[in-house]
Parts: sequence; C-alpha cells; structure tokens
Amino acid sequence: MPGQAAKITITECQQEILRTLSRATTAPSRLRQRASIILMGFDGLRNQEIAEAVGLVHRQVGRWRRRWANAWEKLINIECCETRAKLRHAIEAVLTDEPRPGAPSKFTPEQVTQILAIACEPPEKSGRPITHWTARELADEVVKRGIVVSISSSQVSRYLDEAALQPHKSRYWLNTTEKDPQRFEEQVKTVCVTYLMASERERNDATHTVCIDEMTGLQALERIAPTKGMIAEKCERIEFEYIRHGTLCLIGNFEVTTGKMLTQTIGPTRTEADFVRHIEQTLTLDPEGSWVFIADNLNIHCTESLVNQIAVACEIPLELGKKGKRGVLKSVASRQAFLSDTSHRIRFVYLPKHSSWLNQIEVIFGVIMRKVIRRGSFTSVNDLQSKLLNFLTYFNKVFAKPFRWTYTGRPLMKSAA
Repeated sequence: MPGQAAKITITECQQEILRTLSRATTAPSRLRQRASIILMGFDGLRNQEIAEAVGLVHRQVGRWRRRWANAWEKLINIECCETRAKLRHAIEAVLTDEPRPGAPSKFTPEQVTQILAIACEPPEKSGRPITHWTARELADEVVKRGIVVSISSSQVSRYLDEAALQPHKSRYWLNTTEKDPQRFEEQVKTVCVTYLMASERERNDATHTVCIDEMTGLQALERIAPTKGMIAEKCERIEFEYIRHGTLCLIGNFEVTTGKMLTQTIGPTRTEADFVRHIEQTLTLDPEGSWVFIADNLNIHCTESLVNQIAVACEIPLELGKKGKRGVLKSVASRQAFLSDTSHRIRFVYLPKHSSWLNQIEVIFGVIMRKVIRRGSFTSVNDLQSKLLNFLTYFNKVFAKPFRWTYTGRPLMKSAA
C-alpha cells in the first residue's frame, strides 16, 4: 500500500528559482524535470498525476519530494545567510544525482599515495635525464619500482588531476639578492607606501609618481614571408625565418595615478647619457612640479650626471664632492641616498635588489611584448620605433588605468599561507 507523499514547502524566493530552472533551455533536462516535480508538488498534485505529467513513475516522483523535504531546513538557512546565487547552487545540488560508487578501484590508497609522491620528486632522483614527468614515464617508473604490477598512463593522469598536480607546467619566480632581511622589508614597505600614497600626494601637492625602467633588446625582425591569417580550424601561421634589422631600447614612464605611459625614449642604446636625457625630457612636462621616480638599482639610475641634474633642477646649494673620493658622489650608496632624499622636490625610490616584480611598469612591458613585439614583423628599426609609439598612444586611450595595489609589504601570515 503506498505511503503518504512528502509535504512540499517552498519560499517565494525558492519558487522563483525553481520556475527559472524548470524553464531554462540551457539547463540539463533532468534538472528541469525535477524542478517541475517540486513546483507541482507544492501546488497540491498527487505523485501519480505528477508522474504522468513529467514522464516518470510515481516512486521516482516520491524520491525527489522526500529529497526536497529533507533538505528544506538547510535551504532556509542558506537563504537567510547567503546570496541568491548560493541558494540557487544549493537547490541545483539537491536536485542533482548523488555520485554513484562505480567499480571498485584496482589500486589501494597506499599505492595511489606512492604514485603521487613520485610525481612530486624530480625525475633525476630516479635516474631519468629529463626535467619533468610525463604520465607515460611516471607509469613506467611506478611499475619499475614495484609499486604496481601495471598501470596505464591515462590512469596516472586521472590521479594527477584528482590531486591537482601538474608536472607538465612550471612558473618562474624571482628571489631577491638582498642579504639583510630588515633592509629588504624597509625597502618593500617604502615602495608600497609610495604606490598607496600616490593619489593623495597628487591631490595635495601635485606630486607625480612615476615608475621608470628600460625594455632592452627589442629586435626589429622581418619575417621573410607574409603571415597567413586565421581561418576555420586553423590558427594564424607566422613564418619562422626572419631578417634582423637591429635592436632598440625603450625607456618608459608609467604614471601610477592615471595608468598612462608618459614621455618615452626609444633609441639604440641605454647609457648614462640616455637616462639623464630621458629624465630631463620627463621633467619638462611639469618643470615646477614635484616628482617621485620608482626605479631599480641599475647603475645608470644613480650616476654622477643624474645627481648633478637633480641638484641643479632642485637648486640645491651643496658641494657634491668627487666620484670615488668624497661627498655625495663618492659611491653608489651615497648617490642613492642623495637621490632618495625626501626633502627634494625630485627624488627616487629604489626597489630592493633583484625585485623587479615590485615595479608596476614591468606589467606594461609584458603587454607591449605580447601585443606588439612577439608576433610583429618590422621592416627596419624605424618601423619598429613607429609601431611602438603608435601602440603607446593607443594604450593610453584604450587600456590605461591605475593598478589596484593591494600588497602592503607585510609578509603573509602563517594562517593565511
């Protein structure tokens, strides 16, 4: 004798979501069907009537009614405490089939753990002259070690996917060469504060905060055959052979508050004189204004010529001494200290050694490489220079915006890590 059907209770919000799911053309048919079951159950229809309407038997209808009734209190809690999107996800989960057990695994948890442990080892530890594992070589290695009698490379790939291990991928990272941890922390904090205070300083005293760096070795490569455009099922094809026409260096300025690239210097070299001329050209944008330049520790960023230029521009009546002997000009450290003096109208903030990741302009250089250089073909260095300048103008109109800088210089807490 059939039992009593589970009582269906739904809120107004739940009803709207269920109606949306029942009519969604992109949703799986099973999900639309089950949403309709709950709605018809709420309208008072019997299981047999619902079964005839949705094309199921009454026992299946009863199962989904019970599933909804058992999950309703949980759905109410989500509706009260979470967003509508999370409530929809929870409703979809209630109306989705539970995972089935499937066939028993051929390999024990201990064997799977050992397979994953080997995947985390460098291959050279196993005597293999390769830089990283492939699924086939990993399968061969676990059989060789006697962990399993046999295993397919596809099964190894599935275990790697489940464990979110990707031996075929790698990413570069950069470590500072600064020996003093306290000095490194102070320098990082100074750079981050400079970024975070840039907008306020611009409003209060019209201070320009600019990231500056060089993009060297930009090759004017001309492909010996035209590029073939993309067509259906075939990507763009670029001729491999090329003619070298020379190289250029881009000295760029990235304004922190606007996200725009300011005056650029493009030439064949990156010398002390080139950098000084670039700074002079930049200062002409606002000769009486205050400037903060964020730069790395390259030697041309703290030269005798640069110190003399800043001293003249800031009208500093100071005996600068002699390079290598005495005074401000004596050493790199003394010149950097002078150029970093916060009392100067024009000053520099230097990154920690080997920490270019802190310089925002490096991101823009990456954009230039991807959008102009990597797939470009240039008939001469003048052609390369022209295309670079055109792109920077285009960048300022289309892409330019300030970074939302969130890093404060403080190390990650252990709990967050």
